[in-house]
Amino acid sequence: MSVKIHHISIINRYVKPTFNFYHNLLGLKLLIKTINQDDHSMYHLFFSDDQQRVGTELTFFEISEGKEQSFGTNTLERTVLKVPSVESLKFWENYLEEHGVCQYGIEEFNGAPILRFDAPDNTQMALVALKDFESRENFFPYDSGIIPIEHAIVGIGAIQMRVQYAEATKTELLQAGWEEINRTKFFTSQNEVIILGNQNSHFYQEVHIIQDIKNEIAVQGIGGIHHVAFGVENLAELEAIDQQIQAKNFRNSGVKDREFFKSIYYREPNQLLIEIATAEGSIDPSAYENQSTHFEDIPLYLPHYLSDIRAQTEATLAEQRHE
Repeated sequence: MSVKIHHISIINRYVKPTFNFYHNLLGLKLLIKTINQDDHSMYHLFFSDDQQRVGTELTFFEISEGKEQSFGTNTLERTVLKVPSVESLKFWENYLEEHGVCQYGIEEFNGAPILRFDAPDNTQMALVALKDFESRENFFPYDSGIIPIEHAIVGIGAIQMRVQYAEATKTELLQAGWEEINRTKFFTSQNEVIILGNQNSHFYQEVHIIQDIKNEIAVQGIGGIHHVAFGVENLAELEAIDQQIQAKNFRNSGVKDREFFKSIYYREPNQLLIEIATAEGSIDPSAYENQSTHFEDIPLYLPHYLSDIRAQTEATLAEQRHE
């Protein structure tokens, strides 16, 4: 089974600033403007590369009320995206600075350059370059006309998580097929980081597990990562993992049919919310044919089983504040 990060889902307060930042500033393709299938009054945005590929998707829930994410342990901390080269990192350092985005300059982490920056609602993001063994020909960035295609974001590079019991999370992910490739320190701190990799030369990804037993448990909120989804190919693989999760007695959702894919959610040993999602799914191309820079111009896309509530849903969303 090929292991991969399928997508990462983040909580933002208002959907329009989120759309403007990720679509109009970072130049990502808007894959779907839809709703949360568990709360039909909530927008849910999906962004991806130009081929709507697993491993390139960021999704955002609009939750206007509540506190901001607090710093602490037992949390999914930072999303790391990939760009084509170190020259691309230099482009992004200047570009983000010119557009007033808080960025921390190009640093070194785990022997490679990294550019950390803050997105809307203080969401923690970063950029890294493709590894030497990766080929640009295997990536298909969206040509937004905003970012030069030779520097455009190509997908997800890593997820950083901060936990009390790093070995427990590592064990769970090793059983899923990830491999430990290194241990390092978290920048200038003494916190050890376990680096796991998927050993895929065509689309390499990592999981960074930061050991932190000193800080308080983080409180999830606006700007934080809601969950990370790891990918499987099909329903048969998903059902096999479902049986493993049941055998471990982890809290879980059971298999859910999202139409875009099928998935299961569960809490791993440090109580991080993990989703396992299939590559198989159905999204009509009409979902992403309109790439307007104006949020209002893009129609709401609903899975077929929710098509009968379109009028009610659009009326509810129209009554809400989104910026």
